[in-house]
Order: sequence, then structure tokens, then C-alpha cells
Amino acid sequence: MTSSKRRAHIMSSVRTKGAASVRELAESLQVSESTIRRDLDVLDRNGELVRTYGGAAQSPQLSVSEIPFGASAEQDPAGKEAVAERAAAMVEDDMVVVLDIGTSTRLIARRLRGRPITVITANLAVFDELRDDDAVRVCLLGGVVRRNYLSLVGSLTETALRQVSADLVFLSCTGVRPNGHVVDDMEVETQIKRAMIEASDRVVLVASKAKFPGTGSLRVCSLDQIDTLVTTPGADPQTLELCRQAGGKVFIA
Repeated sequence: MTSSKRRAHIMSSVRTKGAASVRELAESLQVSESTIRRDLDVLDRNGELVRTYGGAAQSPQLSVSEIPFGASAEQDPAGKEAVAERAAAMVEDDMVVVLDIGTSTRLIARRLRGRPITVITANLAVFDELRDDDAVRVCLLGGVVRRNYLSLVGSLTETALRQVSADLVFLSCTGVRPNGHVVDDMEVETQIKRAMIEASDRVVLVASKAKFPGTGSLRVCSLDQIDTLVTTPGADPQTLELCRQAGGKVFIA
């Protein structure tokens, strides 16, 4: 069994029971306790669970209530429009573009209408923007529907992304920490974001000033994995400089 499958099993056990011991996980997976301890350490660092004495417990962050899509769309609309305008200008004809979940990526999709490109997404709001556009080739990833945030998630989505080779991804997040960690609130979305990064040649992070530091304890990636950051005036200057030092370009929309 691969480490990713083993850790997925661990997370499933912890979510089901609320907690799990090293011993019971080792027995159920038929691996050594030292292997389980290493897996738990990795999952703890990623914010996916909380390491405890002799085992692990579910992270309180996993039960955080998510702001519905409609309410999120009403937050800082001018900033999101500016970010979307600058981001969409990076797309060239015939590109294969991955659009993450979120309200900013829907606005990017709106600006890509009529373009001879391919858009791959698990964002149902993006699909609604492009579904009747004959110029754009739309690939909708499969998965479980999260109605409150108009997204598709789960193993089907991750499996589909492993078949994708894209020119760039427009990535969203709930926060960018001063240490350079790009974070999110929802574990179920975090896995999809990581798969999108793996599937794309270039990563463009779209994050308005409100995302510095924003919220979230689940690490999606670090700024050294970001090729371009598009933000708005007022974003933390030290974090922006950290992105530049890591080799990323920064655009203020």
C-alpha cells in the first residue's frame, strides 16, 4: 500500500471515530507502529489531524463552517474583479487552463468567454459561466457535489486530475501566512488543490489583500511552489517579498 493510500485510510478512521491509536491503525493496515507514527507526524504538520499521545484526533478545523458561495461572492467584489481581470490577461490562445473552486475563479472564467482555450475545473460556477460558449472547450471533473460551495470533490476528482496535463492553474486559498504557507479551511478541498498543482506547469495564486493572513490551518503549498501571485493593494508587503525571493512574480491588480 502506498503512503498516500495509507494516510487516506488513517484520515478516514480518524473522521469516523474522532480519534485513533497508533496500535489499532498499525493492526488494521498491517504495518509497523513506527510507520504509522511517521504518517501521523506528516498529517499533523499538514493540519489534517492533531497528534496526541499514542495516536491522533480529528482536527477542530475540519468541522469549521464554510461561508456559502453566494455570501463569499459578496465579500470584496471590487478586489475580486480586479484580480480576475489581471489573471485572465495571462491566458493565451490554445492554452489548457485549470480553474480552482472559488468566487474569483468564476470571474476569471467570465473573462475567458469566447477564447479558443480548454478549461478544466471542479467549480460548478465556472461550468455555468462557460457551458454555452462554443469557443471554450470545457472539461468538468467528476466527484461528489458540495452544494454550499458549488464544487466537486473526492477521490473521483483527484483520480481525474492525475490524467490532466495543463499549462497553468489559477489557484484560490483562504489564507497566505507570513511564513509563506498557502492554506485553506477545508481538508476536502485541500487535496484537490494539491492535485491541481501537480497537474499544471505553472501555478498562479489569486488572493486579494484579505487573504493575508486570512484563515485556515491546512497547508496547500508554499510560496516557492507559486510562479505568479495576483493580489490587490494592501496585501502584506513582507509576504509579497517572500514570494519574490522564492522566485515568484507578484502583480498588484
